[in-house]
Amino acid sequence: MSPTETLKFECETGNYHTFCPISCVAWLYQKISDSFFLVIGTKTCGYFLQNALGVMIFAEPRYAMAEFEEGDISAQLHDFDELKRLCFQIHQDRNPSVIVWIGTCTTEIIKMDLEGMAPKIEQMIGCPIIVARANGLDYAFTQGEDTVLAAMAHRCPEYTNLWKKNHPNLVLFGSLPNTVAEQLTRELASQGIHVSGWLPESRYEELPQLGPGVFVCGVNPFLSRTATTLMRRRKCQLIGAPFPIGPDGTRAWIEKICQVFNIQPHLENLDQRQNSIWESLEPYISLIKGRSVFFMGDNLLEISLARFLVRCGMIVYEIGIPYMDKRFQASELSLLEKTCKQMNVSMPLIVEKPDNYNQVQRIRALQPDLVITGLAHSNPLEARGITTKWSVEFTFAQIHGFTNARDILELVTRPLRRNNHLKDLGWSELVSQTKLSRSL
Repeated sequence: MSPTETLKFECETGNYHTFCPISCVAWLYQKISDSFFLVIGTKTCGYFLQNALGVMIFAEPRYAMAEFEEGDISAQLHDFDELKRLCFQIHQDRNPSVIVWIGTCTTEIIKMDLEGMAPKIEQMIGCPIIVARANGLDYAFTQGEDTVLAAMAHRCPEYTNLWKKNHPNLVLFGSLPNTVAEQLTRELASQGIHVSGWLPESRYEELPQLGPGVFVCGVNPFLSRTATTLMRRRKCQLIGAPFPIGPDGTRAWIEKICQVFNIQPHLENLDQRQNSIWESLEPYISLIKGRSVFFMGDNLLEISLARFLVRCGMIVYEIGIPYMDKRFQASELSLLEKTCKQMNVSMPLIVEKPDNYNQVQRIRALQPDLVITGLAHSNPLEARGITTKWSVEFTFAQIHGFTNARDILELVTRPLRRNNHLKDLGWSELVSQTKLSRSL
């Protein structure tokens, strides 16, 4: 690789073959334990939620559908009264601390005034109502969380400057399981940095204070709208850092926060922490070192995952991504470039809004060992003898921090290990013949 080589970017005009962003309800209602999510849409939205979240029906989920009838769509009925009735019922039955209205594509198309109705109903029932238009017009399904958190940022209390003098006020944003959030909080505490709060917290009533003098830092690359809201509307100072995915990303994330606060990180502690994690990952790394991977693009985690896999010794041919805010991901892109040079591998091609037909042609030509793709393309590629992994699994897995790097490699290596088991069973000739015939 040339020492002057840099990342290469292209932009195609493909469709967005991803989940609908209303799927963010799946993890947000579990994260914010005193919330209730009301999805306002058609029966199609209800079918989607029923299929995507159907396994959770036994857990008394705190979400519901407000389904449009034909009269609602043709504006023959007054939707205010029905939404008021539903919210009164939700408040009476569940008594949540907050009700989140999730606006779908239909609410956009018929110009439904959710922002106008919400404050009136909120005053009537005495419960906060947050409007988040997490609809299918977004680029990727993970941006549903971005929309909800951006709306929630407006409801955070104003910063009152009650902290100790010279003590940094740091708020982290991004929805993570409580155990993972606690791990990252402890990692920063070991460097002498106190986390003032998280957006979101596990309870709506515990939302962090925001305002001038508060530093904010994200943990997920798909939260650019939230970052913009925190800077422009709440006047917070954004820390642009790589994301804490993989041991390398987690260390870079910690070091960047320390740098902003003029705190000298405990390098010996970080070295020992990082080295012990890499040693524990060695059995997985031995399986993927020298192997190639191709990202088709689905959940906006592609850059971070690709950077980590390059550090593990993989060759990344292409990183497809539905949408990328280069300002918000600037530190992550810089770390990816640095990692490629460190590992002495070619820079991957980054394709925004990839055309899937063109991608399939490139996959057939490159013959990668693994393709990380959305659900829409996994089975067709497998039928052509191409090994795949569902990208949505990385969204729902615990992948942040030092200790969860193992879960990333567990997902990446699973299809490769499956292929090895098939070969051990004597199917290697059948597998190779299938790949040959399907590639012709």
